[in-house]
Order: sequence, then C-alpha cells, then structure tokens
Amino acid sequence: MDNQDNFIAFPSPDRNAIRVFSAVIEEISRERGTTFVTIVYNDCIGCTGGPNTVRLIVNQDTSIYNEQAQEIRANELERGMTIDASFSSAMTRSIPPQAQAFFIRIIRRQNQADTTTGRIIEVNTRNNFILVLRNQNPSSAIRFNISNDTVIQDLFGRRISLSSLRPGFRVRVEHASFMTASIPPQTTAFTIRIIR
Repeated sequence: MDNQDNFIAFPSPDRNAIRVFSAVIEEISRERGTTFVTIVYNDCIGCTGGPNTVRLIVNQDTSIYNEQAQEIRANELERGMTIDASFSSAMTRSIPPQAQAFFIRIIRRQNQADTTTGRIIEVNTRNNFILVLRNQNPSSAIRFNISNDTVIQDLFGRRISLSSLRPGFRVRVEHASFMTASIPPQTTAFTIRIIR
C-alpha cells in the first residue's frame, strides 16, 4: 500500500506459519460459527512446494483487516478478493488441505466478472470443472472450476447439472476476473450457459 498509515504488517515471524501474497479467494462457506475460505496463491514464504490451494479455517483467533487497515469480521470477506494471509503450516491431508488462518489482509476487491465464450473439451464431474477452448488453439484452454454457487443453464435458461454438459457444447461462461498462472489457467465459473 502507498499510505504507510494504512499499512498493516504481518504478525511477527512464526516458523510454523506460511505467508502468502496476492492470493485470491475462490470460495467461502460457513459452518457453526466458523468461516472456511478457499484461496489460490502463487507467491509464498514457508511453502514446501506443496499445493497452491488451501482452505483456511477463519475464526475468532484470526485477525482480519480491510484495505484501510481497519479490523473487520469474517463475514465481510468475499469471493474474488485478493488477500495476503498467514496460516499454520500444520495442514490436514484433505484436498484441498485445511489450515488455521492467523492473519488476513484484503489487498483489493474483485473487479466485475468477465465473460468467455468457447467450446467444452472436457467435463470432469469428479473434480467439478470443465475445460473450454476459446478458439481452435489448444493454448486457449481455460479450466473453469464449478462451486456450489455456480449456475448452469441450458439453451432456454433452465438450470441443469454439471453432468448434463458434454464435450462439444458451445458455452458462455461468466467467471471471476482473476486466473491462476497455471497451464491451463484456472478460474471460478459463476454462470455457464449453453449457446448455439
């Protein structure tokens, strides 16, 4: 941040903490007073080359700050936000792994959604994603991750399930404006609609 008065530094170093920078919130869920925040990141300190997706356990022990360095509650976190965070290096073996969040600082909020049109080349109902080619070039592929909030519609706008999609269908996908730096790039789909 440019304004030093609004800068909140990471808590003092902890050898059991992992720090990530410019991570993107991909999904948020809440269960019995605990918020679970799934983030995707590329830049980190304390990583051991492990996953670049982690599900943070956010509770009363987590310090959360907005862009103005004001302390906020977990219910103000939103999908698509870019954050810096520190969390425990002790993680579950689940996919994605889970870890206790110590500190979260919002860097910026989500821009409006982007739209991509293309042809489905893969539907993966096990891992909840589709692969879409924007044109004939294989390097134009994008992986769209499907969450519980993703709305999938047929030609007439009726809701359908992920398993109703097939390779070859032409779709319009409204999605988060961020993408991972992976190959193919990944992002979260908000709506998927089959088009002619």
